[in-house]
Amino acid sequence: MNNWNIKIGTFALLFSLLIGGCKDLDEINENPNGVSPSNANVNMLMPTVLVGVGQNMVNLGYQDLAGVVQHTQKDGWNGGHNHYEWGLQDWSGWYGLLRTNQFMIQRADEVNSPFHKAVGLTMKSLIFGMITDLWGDAPYSKALQGDKSGREFQFPEYDNQEAIYRGIIDDLKAASAIFASANNSTVIAQYDVYFGGNVVRWHKFTNSLLLRYYMRISSKLPDVAKAGIEEVSRSGVFLTDAAEDVVMDYIGASAGDSWPTATSFDAGSNFRRLKPCNTLLDFMLENQDPRIKVWFREVHCQWVEDKTLATAVDPFIRRNGVLQQGVVSLTDEQYLTQIAAGNKFTRHYNPDLLGSKLDTRIYVGLPPGALAPSEHNRNPTPGQTLENQHASQLADVYRQTRHALLKARIISAAEVHFILAEAALKGYAVGNAETHYRNGVQSSLKTWGVTNSFDAYIKQPKVAFNGTVKQVIEQKWVASWTNAAEAWFDFRRTGFPELKPGPASPEPVVPVRFIYGGNEINFNNAEVEKAISRLELTPYERGRGANNQWSKTWIIQGTGKPW
Repeated sequence: MNNWNIKIGTFALLFSLLIGGCKDLDEINENPNGVSPSNANVNMLMPTVLVGVGQNMVNLGYQDLAGVVQHTQKDGWNGGHNHYEWGLQDWSGWYGLLRTNQFMIQRADEVNSPFHKAVGLTMKSLIFGMITDLWGDAPYSKALQGDKSGREFQFPEYDNQEAIYRGIIDDLKAASAIFASANNSTVIAQYDVYFGGNVVRWHKFTNSLLLRYYMRISSKLPDVAKAGIEEVSRSGVFLTDAAEDVVMDYIGASAGDSWPTATSFDAGSNFRRLKPCNTLLDFMLENQDPRIKVWFREVHCQWVEDKTLATAVDPFIRRNGVLQQGVVSLTDEQYLTQIAAGNKFTRHYNPDLLGSKLDTRIYVGLPPGALAPSEHNRNPTPGQTLENQHASQLADVYRQTRHALLKARIISAAEVHFILAEAALKGYAVGNAETHYRNGVQSSLKTWGVTNSFDAYIKQPKVAFNGTVKQVIEQKWVASWTNAAEAWFDFRRTGFPELKPGPASPEPVVPVRFIYGGNEINFNNAEVEKAISRLELTPYERGRGANNQWSKTWIIQGTGKPW
């Protein structure tokens, strides 16, 4: 991977641009080390945008949105993750990236670098796509022009979602056309942290995003979607193999450039809270999914049903069948060491005396929206002190700062194949649905290093192709592990998988958007109120006002989805 320690230089550059951009200062106050915007190297602007997007995508798709789509649940600090207890959410981080990206596009024109302009158009589309997918209507056509005079630019109007999606598609088509004939003669490879200046891979990335956004609008603008997806399909220029996945590696030198749950930077606190959700885990176990062992760890201490037991539960744990007097649990570190040495830990219980059953599997998840998730499966150490020995943790790889599997995943070949499979089932001329579906499954297995299990997995009764969109989306949902935002957007559009909140959720349905943030409400109130007025109220408003997580944006209004 291209070392993105160059971010430091980029941030320094941007700071000096800020200082140097104040034209009215007296000469005595000019920064002698500042770089004039007219001299900025367009290559140095790329890492800020590419790295920022990668980090944002992981922070969404591995954290709270993973809870929404029930990939994971938290057994501590779980309100936002498990129960959608969301407040006002600002988008300043996304728009900050857009400002840098806009400057990159401007400089690309000034220095005659079509490659960088196409990169800028692609990233602009992706970032605006995330903003409108998450919130709804947003500043678009008048955004990023704060240097211009006039209230319309200082307090930009909100474009409606349809206009934003159409603009995204137009920019992606323009970028694709540039990549089709551009070269990388102006590129310093180390600054392109995705592809090292590879034009072909950028072209495939751009066209794959076109497929994503055409499918996004397929329920609202079906003719546009059909024509667009068929055109990209005919070109043959899109991601086809897991080796082409658009990813960003982590350096692992500090908390800021490491995987979010790296235990060396937070003593395992964030890692400890995350557990597999039973919605995902049960689906994978039922289908003997080989990715389970890559993503999740077996429980430290397995429950064993024992009707000969004279008490409801063992008072202490057993090591290799021998009761350990006085030991209710071990620390995580002790378990790791002793299990690695070949020891097996169990705890017996008698269901007749207990009056209920416990989860005796070697992989145990948390149910969605549980009222007391840290107590699940009769955890003897509820709270935040120790891990739940009777529930699975994420695999040990997610403790690390960096690893070949720990990547920010922007878009994958698996996603593209599932899009084309769905398109084929809709009757689009894109090839055979089953072929695309099988390729999607195989690409995901390859991504996670279990390709050898494909033949067995694809023959599972509920995995073998059955010609339904539901099956395609369910497999796409599994494949979106650590990129849960895309699974959420698919759920809103299709209603699949059929996610049901748990008892602690404030509403009986999964939310469908983020809430407009305080900055917009305080400083651009007139425009945000217009956007809020265009949201569709649902029965789950319950006095919250239209700006809530259960109001429907244009993209799903009138579709009858997801609930």
